Amino acid sequence: MTTQLREDLSIDLADTQRVVDDLIRDGVTGVIALGTVGENNSLEFDEKVSVLSAIVEVVDGRVPVITGVSEYDTRRAARYAQAAEKAGADGLMLLPPMVYVPKAHELVNHFKGVANQVGLPIMLYNNPPAYRTVIDQDVLAGLVDVPNIVAVKESAPDTRRFTDFRNAFGDRFVLFAGLDDVALEGLYLGAQGWVSGLTNAFPRESVELVAAIQRGDHATALAIYRWFMPLLHLDAEHDLVQSIKLAEQVMGRGSERVLPPRYVLEGARRAEVIAMVEKAAATRPTLDLARAA
Repeated sequence: MTTQLREDLSIDLADTQRVVDDLIRDGVTGVIALGTVGENNSLEFDEKVSVLSAIVEVVDGRVPVITGVSEYDTRRAARYAQAAEKAGADGLMLLPPMVYVPKAHELVNHFKGVANQVGLPIMLYNNPPAYRTVIDQDVLAGLVDVPNIVAVKESAPDTRRFTDFRNAFGDRFVLFAGLDDVALEGLYLGAQGWVSGLTNAFPRESVELVAAIQRGDHATALAIYRWFMPLLHLDAEHDLVQSIKLAEQVMGRGSERVLPPRYVLEGARRAEVIAMVEKAAATRPTLDLARAA
């Protein structure tokens, strides 16, 4: 989910709470605060804790609340992880260290260094195109004995990794699809959930896509996926945060305002994204709202 901002770019906790409440009312089964689209790395430590605490408060146990842990080094990551546990988070989405690209053994030690400081379950976040670091089978093999590292958000575009991980580790790690425009493939290959950016703009369709797969209604899942695909591609672009927040705004769900160094989209790119969202809104598939709710 996104972090909402006022016109002066201060954090709007009340509107952030409204956004997450709307998502839950529209059927999402969990929220991840302070991930990429939550602009984690643009916030100060105290701001992160405030945002997370506000989200935990409004969720009030209705769905799990996971928080991104995205820091430059292990000490900072462990400090925030401990603060998140104290604030009431149900789990962590732990990223590799920012900026520095660690070797495999360094990455293993980073993840262990955070996991050993908390009791929360941890989802590792693999996104090589964005962060240049790969969580491969060797890294996971070094973590099988860490009991609270339980899941992997797989955001590499190579969907073969779902099968490779399953073959190598069985059901030791719960797999999640993490790149929107290969989500259907990931779900068919064993992902048990979808960590999605564009759900912020079209939550009911996103929830129904997953539900359709789970009940074996492949025709519905494929129809939603094909309709959704032009927007899902935005999740793989460099300006995904601006694009997703703009999509939220077009759909009347949130504000496009972002924190520097990002700035709102302008010119042709802005017009392109707006046109894509408006077309999607005008052609959205008919859902069984009673079932999708």
